[in-house]
Amino acid sequence: MISRLTGARVRGDLDVLSRAGLDLDDFIGEATDSVLRAVPWVGACVGTHDPATMMLTSARKYGALKAHNEHDRLFGIIEYGSEEPTSFRSLAVGDRLAIGMHATDDARADDSERMSRLMTPVYGFADEARLLFRDGTAVWGCLAMFRGPDDPAFTTDEVEFLGSLSESFARGVRSGILTRLAHDVVGDETGGPAVVIVDAHDEVAQISIGAEERLEQLRGNAHGGDPLSLVTSLVGAARRTLADPASPPARARVRTGSGIWLLLHASPLRGATGATGDVVVTIEEARPPEIVSLVVAAFGLTPRERDVTRLVLQGVETKEIATTLHVSAYTVQDHLKAVFDKAGVRSRRELISRVYFDQYVPRMGETVGATGWFTG
Repeated sequence: MISRLTGARVRGDLDVLSRAGLDLDDFIGEATDSVLRAVPWVGACVGTHDPATMMLTSARKYGALKAHNEHDRLFGIIEYGSEEPTSFRSLAVGDRLAIGMHATDDARADDSERMSRLMTPVYGFADEARLLFRDGTAVWGCLAMFRGPDDPAFTTDEVEFLGSLSESFARGVRSGILTRLAHDVVGDETGGPAVVIVDAHDEVAQISIGAEERLEQLRGNAHGGDPLSLVTSLVGAARRTLADPASPPARARVRTGSGIWLLLHASPLRGATGATGDVVVTIEEARPPEIVSLVVAAFGLTPRERDVTRLVLQGVETKEIATTLHVSAYTVQDHLKAVFDKAGVRSRRELISRVYFDQYVPRMGETVGATGWFTG
């Protein structure tokens, strides 16, 4: 059982970490260690997700899982190609933030293909707890924690505690992505999101190639003639998150004078001795997830088939797809059949699995942009 003091300390530590402007690796490492103080584990894996599809974009392993990569393909097959009700995708379209394979009534560890084919026979794990990193309606990552046969199973109290950490983990992952972009993109002529770093004196300290063009696009919008005015307001909002945990995230969606929508995100940066006052702001075009364009190119889909595929990848059911696209469920089924034929698959699960192995696995570990998709 988690003591009230320990739980409060870990929850508070994680909230601070999520607002400290840590690099993605640093945040995930420190946050995972912090959770260990309240909820012990023998092995853990932390993943980042593309919010548009709930598919993994990176994975970091700790404890008994560290340096074991030879079974990642089997994990992907089970996670994205099987009818596993406790997959992270299944949890993401539901209403639960955390589960324990023995603590949650309908998790049914004995019936889990993931446990029976991989976690127990290969790694010797007897129990698993899973946590989604959810920020509003978007899922930015996940945590899987494991215990051995001689360890007690995860309790309902521990699962409930993990669920209380979801928003902080999501905030820290998003902030870590922005911080990494600041290091990887500034001065990089290969493209990617525009990045502006504003120092503690509210001066532009660094700016990436092409950022001036993005700032110029902001002229004439509703925020006035000076494109830096919006950047300045986001910088102030990002700094307020350090002092006021209840402050909303520093982000904005702005339409330019030419009609283009831009996404702006701001996050404080931290140096070796703590917060420096520097803030990184990323600016990128708000467009449909790049994964849809890649799938269209790979499978030769029509515009309507593309729309159906996009919603399938988001976990939307047939009836909701029909309502969204203002067509009948039978029409959706016809489009799905055409998509399956072009992709060489027979079901939604096989389609999702193919997209994961074709488009995500080859890019795994590459830099992730502010929208959750890879920058390369």
